[in-house]
Amino acid sequence: MTASTQPAPLTIVVLEGDQTGQELLEQALRVLDPALLGVDIELQRFDLSLERRRSTSNRVVLEAAEAMRRAGLGLKAATITPEGADDVGSPNRIIREQVDGKVIVRTGRRLPGIHPIAGLHHPISIVRMAVGDAYGADEWREGAAGSLEEVAFRTERITRSVCRAVAEYSFRAATDIGARVYGGPKWTVSPVYEGMLKEELDAAAGRHPEVSYQPVLIDATYAGLVSGPAETPLVIPALNRDGDCLSDLVLPMFGSIAAAESVLLAFDDDYRTTVAMAEAPHGTAPALQRRDLANPLAMILACAAVLRHAAARYGGAVEAASEAIYRAAVSTVAAGVKTPDLGGHAGTTEFTDGVIARIGRELELLRARASA
Repeated sequence: MTASTQPAPLTIVVLEGDQTGQELLEQALRVLDPALLGVDIELQRFDLSLERRRSTSNRVVLEAAEAMRRAGLGLKAATITPEGADDVGSPNRIIREQVDGKVIVRTGRRLPGIHPIAGLHHPISIVRMAVGDAYGADEWREGAAGSLEEVAFRTERITRSVCRAVAEYSFRAATDIGARVYGGPKWTVSPVYEGMLKEELDAAAGRHPEVSYQPVLIDATYAGLVSGPAETPLVIPALNRDGDCLSDLVLPMFGSIAAAESVLLAFDDDYRTTVAMAEAPHGTAPALQRRDLANPLAMILACAAVLRHAAARYGGAVEAASEAIYRAAVSTVAAGVKTPDLGGHAGTTEFTDGVIARIGRELELLRARASA
């Protein structure tokens, strides 16, 4: 399907953020220009800044989530989560619950001219639970405060539906990219709680015999990642907290946490994607605000990721646009246009300009290859 025969404009719900997160979003949205991509894109914007969330008592977050459920696509800037228990809390948590998000995917990839740690060559995707586990757990203390007898408790929970979503998506993703499913929870120590995810991984392995499956305890997974390069791409399924920690390890191993996108996914009963919301995995970086130094790569890749998930519905022109953004972003790094976190001297705007200058060329190459 070409852009001229799209059934309707491709609607992306844009969730605005705070500080440098908002600045990077504005830069990244430049690559979604319909005139640049040849795709009819409509952006539906919601202000999720801390000030707006407070003034609406989070009503704007609920409205944004409802819009994403309708559109199926979202692009989110980094936002501030205030620490006060009586404040508005985390918009990410609210969004995940409202759209029934079950999986978060973060993929580290080798960038040209960037030397990864541990000799990594192949991509590594972390597939983690989006809800439950240590996040949102009930916590309390008993005993005299500050005394050696004081005891802290936490009640965590996971559900089989989320475990199954993580397992099934992991094996489907591994099939798509020729990867090995590697890792797992500490099921030997926690056979009832963490063992539930292991049970679902084993069952998914039975449904996908074409995928190489190497279950490894979480501590051995960490050790394996830093002890030597894998011979194939890896997909690592994880509990919510384990996956959060793994992401913060794996992404910098490829150069920078700002060099990969994060995607929240919701599914129907057959594990087809119903909502895909992409964002950068890093925070709002207040120290870099208004300095034009932050790396926009993750947010630019988030734009490409949203289009990739839209391609199944909107067709070849959208798929080509996604691929062109990915390729243009990587080729910009390869040309030596790098922000300081990647060892370069380019600013935020300069890097984005470089990507935009290459997108048209990449689209021409993709179209020529398709017609050959």
